[in-house]
Amino acid sequence: MRPVGRLLVGLTLACVVGCGGCEDPGPGAESEPLPEAPPSEPEAPEPVPNVPAEEPDDGPILALDTHVDTPQRMLDEGDDPLEELPGGHLDVPRMRAGGLTGAFFSVFVNPGKFHGAARWERALALTRVIREWTEAHPAELALCTTAAEVRAAAREGKAAILMGVEGAQAFGTDDPDLVIERLRELHRLGNRYLTITWSTDNALGHASMDDHPEEGLTELGRRVVREMNALGMIVDVSHVSDRTFWDIMEVTERPVLASHSSARELAEHPRNMSDPMLRRVGENGGAVCINFYNRYIDAPYAQRRAKLEWRRRARFRAMEDDALPSWVDQGARVFAMARELDPELEPPTLATIADHIAHVVEVAGPEAACLGSDFDGVPELPLGMTDVGDLGALREVLEDRDLPVRAIFGENVLRVLEANEPQGS
Repeated sequence: MRPVGRLLVGLTLACVVGCGGCEDPGPGAESEPLPEAPPSEPEAPEPVPNVPAEEPDDGPILALDTHVDTPQRMLDEGDDPLEELPGGHLDVPRMRAGGLTGAFFSVFVNPGKFHGAARWERALALTRVIREWTEAHPAELALCTTAAEVRAAAREGKAAILMGVEGAQAFGTDDPDLVIERLRELHRLGNRYLTITWSTDNALGHASMDDHPEEGLTELGRRVVREMNALGMIVDVSHVSDRTFWDIMEVTERPVLASHSSARELAEHPRNMSDPMLRRVGENGGAVCINFYNRYIDAPYAQRRAKLEWRRRARFRAMEDDALPSWVDQGARVFAMARELDPELEPPTLATIADHIAHVVEVAGPEAACLGSDFDGVPELPLGMTDVGDLGALREVLEDRDLPVRAIFGENVLRVLEANEPQGS
């Protein structure tokens, strides 16, 4: 393996492995008071009609995943995903085995582990490690910011690497003008979506799993959404509170993306989206990319698993004392133990993922469903989905149900990406 860390001259930031998709925001997460937004606002763009991108009727199906947390392994451990990595969920060889054309690599800053200016430095470091990795391997990888670039990468046999920022805590500031300046910098560096919140509230809005889920988008959040529309940066509505979601939909002039969320009607969880929310995304021309995490897509499993962990808490705590270096691999190990302790525990399967996708198609339309696995960001996956190499098996399940695989696997995301590109670009 060629450690990607060797490519990074001058990266001196001390880094800690973070959990991009886990529910616990960690100790010390906070939401600081919001300063008043200045009177000047960016000029709103002309609305972009929801016109599907040119979709090929034949040829290979392009597959895109809108959320993977692999960059933390790259930065903190020096892992090079061009090589086959031990453990975890994703690397380029396994992407090719599963038929994944490309993915949005997440720039996630854990607000429980990084504070103040360190959050911004972390966001820049994660962005830099992705950029330098793709630049070091131009024959195999392509850093993409447009739908056309993704299609070109696929034609050339390259893995399409995109970037998205998970949570506005990455700005490391609540100063309105500095937030806008840093948003523009992240866009300039190639990031093409911003998840407004992670699991914690921030200066832009309120999250689905923090202390005030009844509250919504702030005035600064409204300003940022308008600026994102002007820049050509997708507004990502995963993780946000219901009120924040509806506020975003009042402001945005462009199609949104839920980069890694599932259907609340099938699994009651605040991270999932209700049917009215799904319909609104469909009306907006956006897309909802299904999260594969067991506890988000199967509520009975999550409840039984929680009770098991309480009853056998001594065993689970002992596992914590003997943890593996990778928290993702540790999660898989704990998952295996849970199934041994409770043989009647029934985890979700590939069919469960397909149920959520089918539900989005039914409620919001075939143009509204996509894939947002949360690979390398969650500790366990459904049976039949060990890692990205199993994506082909999911495709077969969708094909057996006569679902629009070409649209779900990639075309819907490409359409949203294209609809957010500045006109004339």
